[in-house]
Amino acid sequence: MGYLNKATVTVDAILTKKGRELLARGRSAFNITQFAVADDEVDYSLYDVAHPLGTEFYGSAIENMPIVEAVPDETQNLRYKLVTLSRGTNLIPTIQTGISSVQLTYSNTQNPVTTITPTTSQGFNALPFGYTAILYDREAAVLTSNGLPGSPTVPVFIGDSVSQNAIVVSGTVFTISPKDVTTATETQLVLIGNQTGATITIPVTINPATVI
Repeated sequence: MGYLNKATVTVDAILTKKGRELLARGRSAFNITQFAVADDEVDYSLYDVAHPLGTEFYGSAIENMPIVEAVPDETQNLRYKLVTLSRGTNLIPTIQTGISSVQLTYSNTQNPVTTITPTTSQGFNALPFGYTAILYDREAAVLTSNGLPGSPTVPVFIGDSVSQNAIVVSGTVFTISPKDVTTATETQLVLIGNQTGATITIPVTINPATVI
């Protein structure tokens, strides 16, 4: 979705696959109750505090950037969401998991499991929006969640070739268990805050079963 005209605030919107599916079900199913906005296209490095015409012109280059039309590729939207924070907040929300990486070794007897319960800084409660988790390689491990009924759809920022082999789930608690790989496999787990857009990437290493 993008603004086409600054004066009249005309909005150009392209429905995602999920949106078209709901629209096909009828007006009662296509009921927009929430939306998100982002400033993906804004280059804040153009803010010029040394502009010779003074403070009113510091942001003129940004304000005069071309108007962005809707982008049909949903994997390239809403990377940098705009959120409402309490007055006085000077830090953007970040996700904490308590772990810096995941390393698991497959076992035929008792397969290990790593549980991840993310939290968000700046007082953001995970509910009702929760998180979206993306495991890039479904051949290396199993990713599950506690589920989050009614959670919003969130753009997955990976290309089509990667998404075919990825696992994407939503929830507030996630578990990873290794698969029976033949060689050590490295992949990554990405967590996205469904409300804030905050992200964190966790390296994942899956080792084959130990031969005794």
